[in-house]
Amino acid sequence: MKASAFAYARATSVANALELLAVHGEKARVLSGGQSLIPAMNLRLVAPEVIVDIGGLAELRGIVIEGETLVIGALTRHADLLKSSDIVKCAPLLAAAVAHIAHPAIRNRGTIGGSLAQADPASELPACMLTLGASIVVRGPGGERRIAAEEFFRGIYETQLAPQDLLVAVELPVADSGSAHFFQEFARRHGDYAITGLAAQAVLEGDRFAALRLGYFAVGDRPVLAEAAGKLTGVTVTPALLAEASDALSDELDPHEDQQATPAMRRHLARILLTRCMASLLKRPDLQIGGVA
Repeated sequence: MKASAFAYARATSVANALELLAVHGEKARVLSGGQSLIPAMNLRLVAPEVIVDIGGLAELRGIVIEGETLVIGALTRHADLLKSSDIVKCAPLLAAAVAHIAHPAIRNRGTIGGSLAQADPASELPACMLTLGASIVVRGPGGERRIAAEEFFRGIYETQLAPQDLLVAVELPVADSGSAHFFQEFARRHGDYAITGLAAQAVLEGDRFAALRLGYFAVGDRPVLAEAAGKLTGVTVTPALLAEASDALSDELDPHEDQQATPAMRRHLARILLTRCMASLLKRPDLQIGGVA
């Protein structure tokens, strides 16, 4: 199957892209790397009348450190994130996550902005944005605004972007020198869609968490910042406390069922990831003995 007929417009600048979106509104879709949009069009899951291609806009590409903020242009490719020393230094969780995105051919074309705008609940990057406390920079008819990642994702393939909006950048706080991260996902094969995944970041004070953020993905209609993290912050984590936090995690997650897994399986995998995360961040292998059922 191939895409239905559509008109094509190549934007010459961000301003021109916004003009095209203002004219065509809901009839248009933005093309950046095309790794999500083109397959969806070929399957007739979406049928835009106009494609606005922003792939040539160099002003939307690049990684810059501005004080305590890491700014990533929307057209920065996954492969560029993977190679960037600034990402490794300032957002190591992101560097760990990008290595799990699909396969090299996809990473060479796919962009961070395209991934976030697509808002696939099984995607790694949206969960990382929640965990890292990112702001999504958007331009539209009313000018430029910033949307907290926690508010940006609204459901399966749904975001706060209006038809006339363009995602132009992502802003992340530079990781604290005392921070630690954990990333792991379950998938049938490396590069396949995640069945359940966890992107975590923490600040440690001795053997306790001063701060802990747990971003789960593929466990609902959007990435989830787990409230169960609160039970593990500021206290000594014991096997009993971890079991209590795991129960709370199971209660707050609302996984879907598909051909890959049942909701019960996804909850079970989420608990396993929490146990592995705690053992890794705290350097406490004893927390994994026996696991968490």
